[in-house]
Amino acid sequence: MLRRAVRGMQMAINVRVADFTGVALRGNDDAQTLVLVHRDPSLSIPLLVGADADEIMQAWAIWSELFALPQLDEGARKPAPRRRRANAIRARRPKFLMRRRVAMARELPVHQGEREIIARN
Repeated sequence: MLRRAVRGMQMAINVRVADFTGVALRGNDDAQTLVLVHRDPSLSIPLLVGADADEIMQAWAIWSELFALPQLDEGARKPAPRRRRANAIRARRPKFLMRRRVAMARELPVHQGEREIIARN
């Protein structure tokens, strides 16, 4: 369960552990951060911040084993491919009908000034 505040609105998001891609090590020599990486960067969770390289490496192995996720090297990580978004307009008509022209509706004759005949039983 992630708790976030977006533009002042508090929200809680349920995220499964299987949705995370792995445990990554970020940072430089003086401060390193251990992060639980999600495909959406806003849902990534920092696990540990520290300067001791040995402590960080041990924690990296422990967190990776605990969540059964791979250890990711952030330097060699490639960005995830973009997802195709559904086109709402395209879903309205089948593709073969998109090539057809829509027929012009002819104007129906309007009878005005006449008496109506209503059939009653």
